[in-house]
Amino acid sequence: MLLKVTEQCFDTLERSEMLLLLLRRFPETVVQHGFGLGEVLLDAETVEEQESPVNCFRKLFVCDVLPLIINNHDVRLPANLLYKYLNKAAEFYINYVTRSTQIENQHQGAQDASDLMSPSKRSSQKYVIEGLTEKSSQIVDPWERLFKILNVVGMRCEWQMDKGRRSYSDILHRMKDLCRYMNNFDNEAHAKYKNQVVYSTMLVFFKNAFQYVNSIQPSLFQGPNAPNQVPLVLLEDVSNVYGDVEADRNKHIHKKRKLAEGREKTMQSSDDEDCSAKGRNRHIVVNKAELTNSTEVLESFKLARESWELLYSLEFLDKEFTRICLAWKTDTWLWLRIFLTDMIIYQGQYKKAIASLHHLAALQGSLSQPQTPGQGTLEHQRALIQLATCHFALGEYRMTCEKVLDLMCHMVLPIQDGGRSQEEPAKVKPKFRKGSDLKLLPCTSKAIMPYCLHLMLACFKLRAFTDNRDDMALGHVIVLLQQEWPRGENLFLKAVNKICQQGNFQYENFFNYVTNIDMLEEFAYLRTQEGGKIHLELLPNQGMLIKHHTVTRGITKGVKEDFRLAMERQVSRCGENLMVVLHRFCINEKILLLQTLT
Repeated sequence: MLLKVTEQCFDTLERSEMLLLLLRRFPETVVQHGFGLGEVLLDAETVEEQESPVNCFRKLFVCDVLPLIINNHDVRLPANLLYKYLNKAAEFYINYVTRSTQIENQHQGAQDASDLMSPSKRSSQKYVIEGLTEKSSQIVDPWERLFKILNVVGMRCEWQMDKGRRSYSDILHRMKDLCRYMNNFDNEAHAKYKNQVVYSTMLVFFKNAFQYVNSIQPSLFQGPNAPNQVPLVLLEDVSNVYGDVEADRNKHIHKKRKLAEGREKTMQSSDDEDCSAKGRNRHIVVNKAELTNSTEVLESFKLARESWELLYSLEFLDKEFTRICLAWKTDTWLWLRIFLTDMIIYQGQYKKAIASLHHLAALQGSLSQPQTPGQGTLEHQRALIQLATCHFALGEYRMTCEKVLDLMCHMVLPIQDGGRSQEEPAKVKPKFRKGSDLKLLPCTSKAIMPYCLHLMLACFKLRAFTDNRDDMALGHVIVLLQQEWPRGENLFLKAVNKICQQGNFQYENFFNYVTNIDMLEEFAYLRTQEGGKIHLELLPNQGMLIKHHTVTRGITKGVKEDFRLAMERQVSRCGENLMVVLHRFCINEKILLLQTLT
């Protein structure tokens, strides 16, 4: 009776749903009708020109028909068909899990647009696949289902399988072992195990890359927690900026030389010598308060990186994985580009990372999705700070400052200066501190602005303490050393020592931005007999005044008086919010700051 009703349906979807009902009620009919139904659904997807793999036909095939076919051993299926079905299932589930909020919003056309912009409304919406009901559009444990299909296909294709449940780490370890003796197999076995390695490693890769991005930038995906959690950004750790200048200079000479010698390869080669030297076991500093499941997130990042490396380690794996990625159009997946950018930064391949960040910006522009308030600027800020960190690592200090100063326009003030406490998380596990660590920082003004100031200090520090005199760079350093005082005290004393050796110092912005009482006292002392009677030109136009007049005792006395009054005024400013002062410094002196690094 069910068959007769099914035959009378003209709508493919309706007919398929009726036939599916028959297969579920009478499992013995799977042998006769299961394979045919699967092919009808896949054909319908092509005929109906479905743009996304997440469509009603693919959903019925992957979630409902495929498990019935592959779990029924009376249905004989050749290996190439099983791989085709596994590929279709993987593409569907990965796209389903990582669907962006822009797709979700398109299918909610009836809803008020202003509601879509509300984070609370958006996160509570249900995702509906066109042509299906809300209920049949929901899939529980999609990753679990996908790995079950992988296992069943593996058993049917006679892969080297492990009994019992294995962790992602175990699967990856097993695939690495299999790769070691791959060339010992004959052609048939080689083809079989190649598919095992590609599909197993690929699914471990996508699962862990997703876990990582979902943790650091949850707003990209659906989920009730997404609007509340602050996104994180992976950056070079520059918290040792207050350290020895000579050590820094040597490190950068070495880095520049190494980068100059390094072979340039395409982004998809992860066997670059430079990468393997720097990109192994770099420590990532993260504050537990900002990422409670940090251990799991860093493990996901590690597994995804290792999976990616394995997929590109042998030519036949590289070829097959690249073919799948092209078919799936993974180069348009925003979330994947975010992961790849972080991985390249981790590997220390900064030129490639800069190219990847430009690719990311182009992707974001092409999506032009309806965003939650502030989402667009947030993406822009993440890109700017990562560009800055890459330019800094390459020793391109002017470009670093350019990006940092662009970013300053987005800062939300006021920010309290955290003093020492700001950098406490970076002091965890000192045995790892080699100066090439990374850190995951919250993408907030409170966390990013101090980091930006550190980057600027690191750029000017190298210029300020060269043998050549550069009062402007030295002045900028003194202004920036106020942050987190007294952490930069040793560097400040080094600056004072340099001024004493010079016998004079000119920095006309001094009284605009230096409000630290210890620094003010030190500069007042430098002018005294005991302090060495250092000639300081810290007042605007003070140099002009002295140059254009015959220096008489009266004018000199007038300058002294001006200096004393300026110092007194400055002491009264010591209570000002330092972050506001430093922000003003970055905004107002942008041209001067960049000129100093030219």
